[in-house]
Amino acid sequence: MKSSLIAAALLAGVALSPVAQAKGCLKGAAVGGVAGHVAGGHGAVGAAAGCAVGHHRANKKEQQAQQAQQVQQSQQSQQAAPAQAPATTTK
Repeated sequence: MKSSLIAAALLAGVALSPVAQAKGCLKGAAVGGVAGHVAGGHGAVGAAAGCAVGHHRANKKEQQAQQAQQVQQSQQSQQAAPAQAPATTTK
């Protein structure tokens, strides 16, 4: 009963939190909750840990996507710049 109340409180907190902060949390909490329940009846602890891990992984994935986008933009800008011909000297 107590773990059910804790899990409900965690889910309510996640549902009321802004979407930007909840990235990865729902998926991680679901997986962690199931794993914690199977591992010994610690579903709420597993859900909390899964939420933290899922949020961390979502942030890491977003950061990698931003870096890849920056690399792609820099490559495109280098290709768009016209190559200058070497200066020739005449005597």
